[in-house]
Amino acid sequence: MIKLFSVKDKQKQAAAAAATGKPKQSAGELRLQKDLTELQLPSNINIAFPEGREKPMHFEITIKPDEGYYRNGRFLFDFVISTGYPYDAPKVKCKTKVYHPNIDLEGNICLNILREDWKPVLSISSVVYGLQFLFLDPNPEDPLNKEAAAKFQENQRQFESYVQRSIHYGAQIDGEFFPPCAC
Repeated sequence: MIKLFSVKDKQKQAAAAAATGKPKQSAGELRLQKDLTELQLPSNINIAFPEGREKPMHFEITIKPDEGYYRNGRFLFDFVISTGYPYDAPKVKCKTKVYHPNIDLEGNICLNILREDWKPVLSISSVVYGLQFLFLDPNPEDPLNKEAAAKFQENQRQFESYVQRSIHYGAQIDGEFFPPCAC
C-alpha cells in the first residue's frame, strides 16, 4: 500500500512540474546535481558553467598544479555529461594544448576511469582528482603522446625543461608549438 502512495505522489509531482513548464530532470541530471553539490575542490581547481548553472550537463574545470612538472600552468578541461550518467562516463577533453604523455594534441586524455574502468559508483570528483593526478605523476607506460612519453623515459630533466618552457613562454617541441599557459 505504501508503494502505491509513493507512485501516486511521484505522478502528482511530475504533473505539477509539467504545469509550471519546468521540464522533468533525467536520472543522469539528478545524479550530476548530487555530484556537483558534494564536489569539494581544492583552491587550485575551479569549475565554470559556460552555458549557465541552469545547464549543468556541460561545464569546465581549470586545474592549476602547484607542484610537479606542470606547476604554475593552467589547464582547461571541457566536460560533457550524457543523460545516461552515471552509467556512461563523462566525455572530457583538454582544451589547453599541453606537452604531456597522457594527453594528445587533440585534447584526448588517457585516463582509465574515462574509458574501460568507468563504473557508476565513480563521480565527477573521481575524474577531477584523476586529472589532477596526471599532472602530478604522468604515466609514460600508457601514452597518447608517444614523443612526450619517450622523452619522459629517456631524460626526465629535459622533459621538465620542455614542459616548463612551454608553460611559461610557449615552445616548439617535436615540430609542434605549445602556447604558454602560465597562471
